[in-house]
Amino acid sequence: MIEVFKTDVKDKVFASILVEQIHKTYTGYSANFDLDDCDNILRVKSISGIVQADPLILLLKKYGFSAEVLPG
Repeated sequence: MIEVFKTDVKDKVFASILVEQIHKTYTGYSANFDLDDCDNILRVKSISGIVQADPLILLLKKYGFSAEVLPG
């Protein structure tokens, strides 16, 4: 399953740090940012089931960023 988030992450350095933290925290997830998109998209794919959106939103909040799930 893939979940897509709108974020306020604009810097590639922070995006890289966040992806690293997501991968460390959630070993079954693969994450990447599309900062060229107007919504600064974060895509998270779970190789083992459902992506838990709320913990990811809280992880970004811990680093000072906001995220919200984009409707599919």
